[in-house]
Amino acid sequence: MTVTSNDNTSARTFKHLSPYERGRMQALLQEKHSLRYIARQLNRHPSTISRELKRGTVTQLRSDLTSYQAYFPETGQTMYLKRRSACKPKYKLAEVEAFLQFAQTKMLKDKWSPDTVVGVYKNHPKHHGQAYVSTKTLYNYIDRRFLPVRNIDLALKVRRKGKSHIQRKNKRILGDSIEQRPKDVEQRDEFGHWEIDTVSGKRSNDHALLTLVERKTRHMLLLQLPDKTSQSVCQCLNSLQERFGNLFPQIVKSITADNGSEFADLAVRLAQWGSKAYFSHPYSAWERGTNERHNGLIRRFIPKARSIRAVSPATLQRVQAWCNQLPRKILGYKTPQECFEKELLMIQ
Repeated sequence: MTVTSNDNTSARTFKHLSPYERGRMQALLQEKHSLRYIARQLNRHPSTISRELKRGTVTQLRSDLTSYQAYFPETGQTMYLKRRSACKPKYKLAEVEAFLQFAQTKMLKDKWSPDTVVGVYKNHPKHHGQAYVSTKTLYNYIDRRFLPVRNIDLALKVRRKGKSHIQRKNKRILGDSIEQRPKDVEQRDEFGHWEIDTVSGKRSNDHALLTLVERKTRHMLLLQLPDKTSQSVCQCLNSLQERFGNLFPQIVKSITADNGSEFADLAVRLAQWGSKAYFSHPYSAWERGTNERHNGLIRRFIPKARSIRAVSPATLQRVQAWCNQLPRKILGYKTPQECFEKELLMIQ
């Protein structure tokens, strides 16, 4: 077997010298080997060895006070770490002061998420050419307390929970299954398809909230119910039909609900107005994810411990307006209200 002194294993491009390589370099230098020989042994470019030699070489004194120069791997490593620390990107707080003021106001006062703040700021013509940071960097600034915003002020960051799987007996289906819903509804290509749900109150005899969310525009309607009965839901739908008038079949083409008893008459009532009702599979809230997401937004203002009976109509209108005026990333940072009004203009 032929043995060669040259190492044919290629090193990774731009990999920095390790402390081991610096120690080996010192040993080869003490044996009076040339720089090119050392470069071959370490599988490095001669220029890399030359630069390292300059970094780690220091002047020493002998006992007779004469000076000499020698390479020390510890000195080379220390100089390397010092220069690497200087290469780290600097925080550009001064450059983005206007953006940080905007972010602080929107997150604390308007309850926007960091991603919404960044998306709206960079897409608004008013801020064109102004400096800002990415969503990831804004989260880092919050963690490092560069802003008076804390993680507890961010609605979703501190409430992530694992999913629990509980097997239950299926409820009966109240009408056409969600599997029969047209593909255009699934893809959100067509306007006029809604999801419906109820938000329970503090106690069993408390009022409830009825939420309707249009799938394409994410526009939400928030209505108060005296109780969670089918009769109360139908009364709300009657009011909605009177509000939209002859345009109701175009604005509300279908509604997807769960199999709660409060929606027992939903299919029959919508059929009278030329609309359709679809029902998700039992215990499959994810099939109405848009509605569930908006219920979470509502809970920011009306937590479970609060009685819905005590919530005034003005408060409900304020919560509905906030949700509909919140810019959404999925809408290109437009608001649901903007998108909904645009769709209404196309059918009137």
